[in-house]
Amino acid sequence: MRSPRSLRLAAAALTATAFLTACTGPTPVDVALSGDAAPVAAAGSGLVPTTLNVPAGMDASPLDESHQALVPQGWTISVFARVPEARLAVWTPDRQLLVSVPDEGRVERLTPDGRGGSTTAPLLEGLNQPHGLAFAGSTLYVAESNQVNAYDYAGGQVTNRRVVAANLPDSKSADLRGAYAHALKSVAVGPDGAVYVSVGSTGNISEEDLTANPPRASILRIPPGGGTPAPFATGVRNGTGLAVAPDGAVWTAVNGRDNVPYPYDKPYGNGTGSAYGQVIKDYVTNHPGEQLAKLSQGRNLGWPYCNIERDADPGVAASPVNPSNVPFVRDAETNPDGAKLDCATLPRVEQTFGAHSAPLGLSFVDGGLPGPYAQGALAGVHGSWNASPPRAPEVSFFPYSNGALGPQQTLVGGFQATDGSRWGRPVAAVAGPDGAVYVTDDDAGAVYRLAPPGR
Repeated sequence: MRSPRSLRLAAAALTATAFLTACTGPTPVDVALSGDAAPVAAAGSGLVPTTLNVPAGMDASPLDESHQALVPQGWTISVFARVPEARLAVWTPDRQLLVSVPDEGRVERLTPDGRGGSTTAPLLEGLNQPHGLAFAGSTLYVAESNQVNAYDYAGGQVTNRRVVAANLPDSKSADLRGAYAHALKSVAVGPDGAVYVSVGSTGNISEEDLTANPPRASILRIPPGGGTPAPFATGVRNGTGLAVAPDGAVWTAVNGRDNVPYPYDKPYGNGTGSAYGQVIKDYVTNHPGEQLAKLSQGRNLGWPYCNIERDADPGVAASPVNPSNVPFVRDAETNPDGAKLDCATLPRVEQTFGAHSAPLGLSFVDGGLPGPYAQGALAGVHGSWNASPPRAPEVSFFPYSNGALGPQQTLVGGFQATDGSRWGRPVAAVAGPDGAVYVTDDDAGAVYRLAPPGR
C-alpha cells in the first residue's frame, strides 16, 4: 500500500477502462469489462444508482459536482464530514467518530450534530503517521508508524498516554534508510486484552523482512497487560485490514504482491510454448487475488514465496474464479522449486478479493444493520493503482455466520466511471450506533453516511 498522496497520483495516471465487481445474491461475479461493455450499474446485485447528498458547505472539490453511488434499494448516502486524507475510523463509547489522518499526524473527533452532519475537532495532534484505531472499553489504542499507544478516553478527551509497543519499523528505522513502502500500521484488540498490530513489508518482494527484528510482513501480538510484541501470523505482505470478529478471532485483509510471474509450465492464452516465469500483463491484472484470512497463532499467509490461486482452471486465461477456500501456488520468481516453502502445506484462505483490490479498513457488524447485513464484515476496497483495467473502489460486505465469512458482496459501488476515472476511493467502513454505516474516503477527503431505510 502506498501513501494516500501517491495513490491519488497513480490513480490520476490511469487511462485504462473500468472494472466493476458486482454480486448476485450470495454469489459474487468477478469479471473485467471495458469500453462500452462496462456496466453503469451493478446489474442483478440489488444495488441502484443513488445521488450522493452533499449538504451546503461540504461541496468542495471533487464533491462540487453531482455524483451517484450504487447502494442497496431504499438506502441513502450523504456527506457526513469533510476530512482531507481520512483513513481509518472507530466509534467512541460516547458515540463520536474518530478518524485518523496520517499525513497530518492527527486523529479527528467527529461529533454528530443530529441533522446528518457533524462538527470536527482534533483529538490528537503531532503524532507520527497515526493510522489504526481501536477501543477496548474506555481505552483507545492508536497505531503510529513506529509504535502503538494507549490512552484513557472520557468526555471527548484522552489522557494518560502509555506506549504499548515501541520501536516498530518505519521509514525512519536505521536499517531501512527511508525505504519503507508500507509504514502505516493497523491495530486491533482481542477479548482477552491482547493487542494486535500489522507490520507491512518493506516492498513488493523484500524477503529480508521475514528475518528482521522485529519481523516485518507480519501481524504482531502484544500479550494482555503488556510485553514484547511477537509474531502471531507471518507471510502477511500488508495486512492493513485488521479486525476482531464477534467470536474473538482475528481476521486480516491483505494487499498482495504486484507483477507476479506466470507460475505454470504451459502456454498462457493464445501464446505458444511455456510461459513459466514470464510477467504477462493480462495475467498480472487478475493475479494474485488478495486474502481475507482468519488468523491463528503461527499461521503463514505465504508471502513472498506462495500466492493464492483463485482460478477454477489454474493457469488458463479467463478461467472462472473460486473466491472461497483458496489454495496456494508457488511463486515462480522467489520460490521456483518450492524449496523456500511448500505451498501445498499452507491452509487454504477463507475468502478473497480480486487482484489489486487494495483492501484497507476492516470491521465487523454484530447487529444494528437490517436483514442480510446484520452480521458480517465491512471492507473498504481502495481499488488498484497500477492494473489495467483498474479494479474499482467499493465498500464490500462479507456475511458472517458460525465463525466464518461468506463470499464478497458489493455494498457500495459507483466510485469509478467507465473510462477508469474516479470521484472517490473508500478506505474504511464502520457501523455506527445509529444503525448507519460510515465510510471514509481519503481521495475525496470525506466521510459518508450510508443509511438503511428509516435511519
